[in-house]
Amino acid sequence: MTARVGYFIKLTGRVQGVFFRQWTVEQARELGVSGWVRNCPDGTVEARLSGDEEAVNQLIARMRHGPPGAEVAKLDADDTSPESGEGFAIRRG
Repeated sequence: MTARVGYFIKLTGRVQGVFFRQWTVEQARELGVSGWVRNCPDGTVEARLSGDEEAVNQLIARMRHGPPGAEVAKLDADDTSPESGEGFAIRRG
């Protein structure tokens, strides 16, 4: 078993209007990662990921490419304490 980790993610590029949030929810649930994802007013997408280190790293790798139609210009991942909650959801604002 690997360590439990947490990351705060910020994505720039063509990441809104391409179903990025819903796609991220599906990917996170498949990998067993908990947290949330949201669109920001500046056109970026933010996410908070918590879970098994290997699963979180897999999700981050997937998010670097995103769903069809997305063009991720940059992904910043900052270490943060893992949250204890379960599930993954879309947050508003």
